[in-house]
Amino acid sequence: MSMREKLELLERRRAESEQGGGPERLAAQHTKGKLSARERLDALLDEGSFVELDRFVTHRSTDFGLAEQRVYGDGVVTGHGRIDGRLVYVFSQDFTVLGGSLSEAFAEKICKVMDLAVRNGAPVVGLNDSGGARIQEGVVSLGGYAEIFLRNTLASGVVPQVSAVLGPCAGGAVYSPAITDFIYMVRGTSYMFVTGPNVVKTVTHEDVTMEALGGADTHAATSGVSHFTHDSELACLQAIRELFRFIPQNNLAEPPRGAGTDPRDRRDEQLLDIVPDNANKPYDMHDVLRRVVDDGEFYEVHKEYAGNILVGFAHLGGHSVGVVANQPAVLAGVLDINASAKAARFIRFCDAFNIPLVTFEDVPGFLPGVAQEHGGIIKHGAKLLYAYCEATVPKLTVITRKAYGGAYDVMSSKHIRGDYNVAWPTAEIAVMGPKGAVEILFRKEIADAADAVAATDARVAEYSAKFANPYVAAGRGYVDDIIDPRETRPRLIDALDSLQGKRDRNPPRKHGNIPL
Repeated sequence: MSMREKLELLERRRAESEQGGGPERLAAQHTKGKLSARERLDALLDEGSFVELDRFVTHRSTDFGLAEQRVYGDGVVTGHGRIDGRLVYVFSQDFTVLGGSLSEAFAEKICKVMDLAVRNGAPVVGLNDSGGARIQEGVVSLGGYAEIFLRNTLASGVVPQVSAVLGPCAGGAVYSPAITDFIYMVRGTSYMFVTGPNVVKTVTHEDVTMEALGGADTHAATSGVSHFTHDSELACLQAIRELFRFIPQNNLAEPPRGAGTDPRDRRDEQLLDIVPDNANKPYDMHDVLRRVVDDGEFYEVHKEYAGNILVGFAHLGGHSVGVVANQPAVLAGVLDINASAKAARFIRFCDAFNIPLVTFEDVPGFLPGVAQEHGGIIKHGAKLLYAYCEATVPKLTVITRKAYGGAYDVMSSKHIRGDYNVAWPTAEIAVMGPKGAVEILFRKEIADAADAVAATDARVAEYSAKFANPYVAAGRGYVDDIIDPRETRPRLIDALDSLQGKRDRNPPRKHGNIPL
């Protein structure tokens, strides 16, 4: 064959590889409201930036009729591309080829791009749409999953790993996304479960739908497995692109700068009126965040889960920051099991990737109750404490109102290496709230009083004047300053500027033993 004939053959085979499982299966994919594997990459990556690897790989099995079902690519499209000009490695599973089932060759393709990502210091984005292990290959396909899990684990904290679940993800397949840093799902088409509804019904006699068992809303609000939920694949893929505005390429790189067009010295008068005069009245911490961060943009993570604490990314004076904030509008901002685990994992991601932490604190304590104690609030609350203690990135804290008990210590206090801790004049820093403290300290006096209510009120007023304010803590240097709320933004930006050269490290060790 001449060179031209060989090139024509190459083009035919390239075209064949882009057909996936064929026109009929592609049409079926579209009928379900799902994009093809390649259409997803087109939506995720900068136009024309995708470079495919292992296009002509096929499976090696000859059992159960697979010899006649060889398709170029073997059900996964892999390679690298750009998001806003930044290198990312990608794989996109193709459900039209043997249900996207994972074979030995399929797994090797994914492992190759993961190895390249770690070697070259670039993030990995996996688009998952698979029926699970390829049964015809038996233990070989299970071994392929294990190879991927190992790479997920070794890459953790080295390069960012993002998973989009855009179809079924069942059995052992769920553990790869679970190890990655962030999971995105789409309502109506995304499912994750270790065992499906049929197995559940057989074993436990529970009758449950796929959506209720492992759909996007279930994992966003109930299990907390998923971090982001979207109504369409295009919205999901666009949201992943947005994430890269805040996170770096790897653990040795600095996070990307924001536009920096919002004035650094901007003061917001409305911050004076957000915290109610009544300490028991709720307010929405989002209103504080929007008035402090650049252009009011807060990229919230885990929005539907454990709403009593907020976590997410923002820019402050152009600096990329991770925000952790108690939410007084939900359960008074109390810390419970779910909130502790949610915040702890986010903090550890930020610390691994050099993203400063900014904490907005209004916390009345840990949630009491039998369910919390029996559920392990001690262990789970310790995760949050451990994460803050371990973090060596710049840590800034603003106490807007309550900072009570052990929760005061946990929420990035000065005592656990907080770098810049300030309080608003509305801050209340004490072992517990005034009423609870008085009922313990003056129990006998109140019981003997002719007017118990009046005696209680008098002692509450006395306790509040002495402890329900930030001045005792400031007098001991536990907060660096008491600031005008309107100055919150410029003060935080100045602190971030001053902490750019921060040097802090933990004792040499193989790794700590976080209370999992």
